[in-house]
Amino acid sequence: MTTERLLYYYYNMITQNFGEYFRAKRISLGFTLRSFCERYNYDPGNISRLERNILLPSLDDSKLAGYAAALKISKDSEEWVLFHDLAYSAKNSIPKDLTETGYGFLPAFFRTMRNKKMDKSKLKELIDFLNDKNQ
Repeated sequence: MTTERLLYYYYNMITQNFGEYFRAKRISLGFTLRSFCERYNYDPGNISRLERNILLPSLDDSKLAGYAAALKISKDSEEWVLFHDLAYSAKNSIPKDLTETGYGFLPAFFRTMRNKKMDKSKLKELIDFLNDKNQ
């Protein structure tokens, strides 16, 4: 897990949501809602609710992989990671691979995102943590 991925995750979590992303991808592929659902055998009502963020996405890997395949998102690409990250953020969850690194750095990260100052010792601790994770 890289620091860049973590920053990318949080940036997209606050600037985009799963439904908007799903709809934009579907439209960019030239599908109407109905044609997309007919082609991939999805319920139009559910996909519409998903795109409007009324229905939250499933965190089931096979379900997300099915949506990703229908949206032509290549497995293990940066877009694949973003797609999964947006699904997790829609459920107010942190992706499994990020939780494996631990949560010790999150308070410092949140303060930074909120533009709050951090004392020098905490800043050094954060830098050391990030350097250790990237080695």
